[in-house]
Amino acid sequence: MSGALRAHVGKKDAKKHRREGEVPCVIYGGKEQVHFYTEEKVFKKILFTPEVYILKISIGDKEYNTILQDIQYHPVTDRVLHADFLEIIPGKKVNIAIPIKVEGVAPGILQGGKLNKKLRKVRVLGLPENLPDFLVVNIDGLNIGDSIKVRDMKYEDLEFLDTPSSVIVNVKTARGAGATPEEEAAAEAAAKLTEAGEADAEKKEGEEKK
Repeated sequence: MSGALRAHVGKKDAKKHRREGEVPCVIYGGKEQVHFYTEEKVFKKILFTPEVYILKISIGDKEYNTILQDIQYHPVTDRVLHADFLEIIPGKKVNIAIPIKVEGVAPGILQGGKLNKKLRKVRVLGLPENLPDFLVVNIDGLNIGDSIKVRDMKYEDLEFLDTPSSVIVNVKTARGAGATPEEEAAAEAAAKLTEAGEADAEKKEGEEKK
């Protein structure tokens, strides 16, 4: 994608660009911040895809390798108001949320259970060349009541930043599949208590290490 440097940085200038169908943007993470604008329509390809894109942005006679880090939308129209890009520096790790892709068939689903996707993305830290377009979660071994958590993810070159006990996917008992609503509610409550206990234990362990 390409853009042009902003002559002025401020609310008045930003509103002017938006009226003209342009989006104010900033690139940070390098030696200096770069404030620029680009056409709103270029975001359609970037936003409506599950993959993680490394974007090469051309501004004047310079090019920047970046990752879209944050985006702001209009609360009513959902138009893109502002975008932040993180400049990729060779040898420097980046913090980014990567989409989850579920693969396989869980035995629990065949038994009448329901697959529940708790997290759509997981935040990781890694070198740009090691970042996959998505993180694969295989559910072939999940029975009713089983789950896959962040701590179960194994990618050699990535560090997972979300709480290790956070559930990515689980298989719940579907209503009418052999459990009463009361039993289902009790099971869900017990699972939540277990997750909360694990999170508290991990927090306490982290504090003890300090």
